[in-house]
Amino acid sequence: MADTLRRLTNTSSFSVLQDKLEIWHHDYHVLSCDQNLNRCCELIELTAKIQGQLFAILNLAAAEGGHYAGVDTLKTRLLPWLGTCFSMARPSVTDDTSLQLIQVIICLDCRLNNRMILGNFPFLNRLADAQKELDQTKSKSATTLLATEDEILQLKADLRSAHEEVEIYKRKLEDIDDYERQIHLLKDEVSYLSAEKAMLRERLVRSRSPSPLPRLSRSSSPIRSESPTRAQLTNSSRQARLISRFSDLYAVERLEAQTMLRRYIADLEMVQKIIFIAVVESFRTAKLAYRQFKLRVRKTLSPSHFGPESLEDAAVDYIVRNLDLYDVQASVNDVINAMNVNPRISFPPEVDFVLINSLIKEACRVSFAMQTLDPPLDLAFASDGELYNDSKYRRSYDSEFTAPLVMYHVWPALMEGNVVIVKGEAVTRRGALWSRSRSRSRSVSPVRSRSLSPTRSLVSL
Repeated sequence: MADTLRRLTNTSSFSVLQDKLEIWHHDYHVLSCDQNLNRCCELIELTAKIQGQLFAILNLAAAEGGHYAGVDTLKTRLLPWLGTCFSMARPSVTDDTSLQLIQVIICLDCRLNNRMILGNFPFLNRLADAQKELDQTKSKSATTLLATEDEILQLKADLRSAHEEVEIYKRKLEDIDDYERQIHLLKDEVSYLSAEKAMLRERLVRSRSPSPLPRLSRSSSPIRSESPTRAQLTNSSRQARLISRFSDLYAVERLEAQTMLRRYIADLEMVQKIIFIAVVESFRTAKLAYRQFKLRVRKTLSPSHFGPESLEDAAVDYIVRNLDLYDVQASVNDVINAMNVNPRISFPPEVDFVLINSLIKEACRVSFAMQTLDPPLDLAFASDGELYNDSKYRRSYDSEFTAPLVMYHVWPALMEGNVVIVKGEAVTRRGALWSRSRSRSRSVSPVRSRSLSPTRSLVSL
């Protein structure tokens, strides 16, 4: 086919046909009628030759495509063109001839359709097989989907049971913590009883041995110093444990509360102020609760008190033995109520300080227990705009390290009298005093500002 097409190209038949047509057009009015007819017949013969070669190329091209290729093209283009050509030649074609051509065209069309259908049988079979495989795959997929849904339901059930087990383990861990506290208390009590036993033995030995010195009365001061209470014996160990717990509040509970509040409050400075005020208010409320609790204990013990220790020591010793009687939830409620009316805190209305309930509760417990120490531990006095003290605080990472004034506090310092036990954290920036005065001028109302000043609302020590 390619050779035939190349020969047709090389002969330049279309160029010759175009040249002859142009010459005839130029000489048409000069030539006679016979000469014009000869020229036309010559062009028709040349066109017939070219059409014959094109039909030969069409036949070869159709043969190269196989039995099915080119059928649609022959039906849509060649056959309508042939019908149009024959129908246009009305003067030289009779009605019978047109009917015969139409019958030939219909027969050819039927033969092509039959050949196409017969040749497409293998393809149709393959298509049917593919459809069967598709249906089988769909049924398998549906079965797999049902199995997957069952697995998902089973996994959800397993997840629920795992959550329940986690809750059980959490409760067990809380019980273990309670057991550990009881163990510590029992160990302290054992050490106290051991020391008391040793002193009683020593006193018994001295009472049995003759001595020229007069015996001291039970109510005298030396005997009281020889009989320390449980609170006095465990003072150092309890102090170390409470200091460690205060450091844990800063490292663990503070960060958890900060993460919780940052979900609702975008301003990190306000979040840190809220946490600082919560801790300070917790210590203030717990100290007040301790004083009230100790008064009740003194009132209860005073009618039946006797012994070498004073009533004050007996009351403190009772509180140390019964720290679980402290109503910490009442103190938490008081702290939250005080924070709700604090003019230095601005927060969205949907934020409830119950979010940091864990931090407040632990701070109240630590503060209450610190009041039983001798001397008690307390928070350092703090106010915004104060002069930065390197012995009491360390600067936060975002501070201006050359600024002399405290912008606000992140964590309070822990004191034993005038001695700093644990440093706090503060933010220092220039213009802190101006910022403080501006924040005062924006307070909610003058009455509220007089009743709750910024300094007294933070620290009441």
